[in-house]
Order: sequence, then C-alpha cells, then structure tokens
Amino acid sequence: MRHLRVGVAILTMGNRPAELRALLDSVAKQDLRPAHIVVIGNGSPLPPLPHGAVGVELSENLGVSGGRNVALDELRKLGDVDVVVDLDDDGLLISPDVFSRLAELHTRDPELGIVSFRIADERGRTQRRHVPRLRAGDPARGGLVTTFLGGGHSLSVPMLDRIGGWPDDFFYAHEETDLAWRALDDGWHIRYAPELVLQHPYTSPTRHAVYHRMVARNRVWLAKRHLPAVLVPLYLGVWAALTAVRSPTAAGLRAWAAGFAEGVRTPCGRRRPLRWRTVWRMTRLGRPPVI
Repeated sequence: MRHLRVGVAILTMGNRPAELRALLDSVAKQDLRPAHIVVIGNGSPLPPLPHGAVGVELSENLGVSGGRNVALDELRKLGDVDVVVDLDDDGLLISPDVFSRLAELHTRDPELGIVSFRIADERGRTQRRHVPRLRAGDPARGGLVTTFLGGGHSLSVPMLDRIGGWPDDFFYAHEETDLAWRALDDGWHIRYAPELVLQHPYTSPTRHAVYHRMVARNRVWLAKRHLPAVLVPLYLGVWAALTAVRSPTAAGLRAWAAGFAEGVRTPCGRRRPLRWRTVWRMTRLGRPPVI
C-alpha cells in the first residue's frame, strides 16, 4: 500500500529565521519525504529557503486563518497532496518518522480528517492547554477528540474539499475549533496522537497583544455560526463565568468585554448549526459543545 502524499505548510512573520531553518531541516530529515513544502511570509519577507521549498510573501498579515488558506491554495496548485501538515515556525520535529506514522494513521482510517500532534517543550513537558480534551492529566493518552492543536497537526485534503478551509475572518484564536466542529458535523474523526511530537518552546497565549479581544470575539462567532440556538447562551455563559474566575488583569477583562461585544454586533459568516447527533457524539467523546 502506497504512503499518502504529504504537503507541509508553515507560516512565519519573519522574526524567527533560525528557528524556521531548524524546522525545515527537521522536515528534510523525515523518512517520508513530503511532496511539497510551502512557507508563507505573513506580511513579511522570507529568508532564503532550502531547495524544494516554495515561498510566498504576502504584503499584509492575514492572520493564522488567512495565511493558512493561502498555503492550502498554493499546495492545491502544486498538486499531488493527500494530507496537509501545518507546523509552527518555531517548532521542531524531533523524530524522523512523524510523517510516515502520520500517513499510516490516515491510511488505516479513511474517515480520519484531522490528527493533532503533542506539543512538548525541550524537557518533554506538555502544557495543559496543549492537550485537546478536558481531562488533561495524562498528555500521553491519545484517542478520538473534538478539537486539535494549531501548532502541529494534519488535515485530510478530501475532508478540506468537503468542508472548506480555515475561517478567514477569525484571523487568530479558535480557528481550529471552527474547523474541527465542521469536520465532526460532516462525519470525520479527529485523533490526538501523542506519539507524534512537535517540540515547541514554553509559551503563554497572552503573549499576543490581541489575545483577549480575539478570544472573546471569536468565541461569540463560533456560537453564532455553529451552535443550535438553545445552546448559544449556555455556551457563552459558561465561558464568561470561566473568564471571570480565571481573573485576568483589568485591562484583559476590558479587552475581553470589547471583543465579546464586537462578536455580538458583527456578522460572522454563514450560520450552519451542528446537528444534534454531532452534539451527542461530542458529548460521548467527553466534550459537549458548551465548554
């Protein structure tokens, strides 16, 4: 049985040239050679790239969603790709068999739409927020889940052909959840595979200046786009309570409230509520779409 053809997509803002080069070196060492590698300069020029990598320099920063959609379009133009692997530009593949094991997972399960890697720092530690399920005590426990990690994952091209790509308007925050919910509602599986590791420096999401506003706005957009009407106030109420309990700074709370209001008053794209059987499926997987 042939291996599936892997295409690699990497976004960069031009501020991590050494890390990007190390990542590309780790991609080159994979025992399953990728069919294509696309590097997007998201509003920035690109450093010199190794032979075989295609660079695209965007005149403006389109965010995570917009940049990844450009990468998808470029990979489609190049052709011969069955699976797209998205990688953070400051990540590192520490094992040479990540792509071959990934291809085996997708080959064994034709309904596998998304595989989420495990994100670990240089000491092998995985932050709780990097485990894509509620019970995060054991980051080495894999299985079917309801969302995935943006820093390292694979996407089935046949799945993308059916459900579409990333939500452009989200820019940053919750774009993975939006795509995951559409995949689940179309019948695809999402698997957390902790044996596939992307080494990544320890970080906090609040390092991004727009974090609180984007998180709140996009959370509202998720609810408006995808949840059955009866679940919208429950979902948003739970997350408002969690935000208050976690007590960010006063400035963070003001930014969160502004983002929430922006999400309520602004359009969010086409509304297509999850089917109730999808809600039940997510509940059985341990994460109903209310938290």
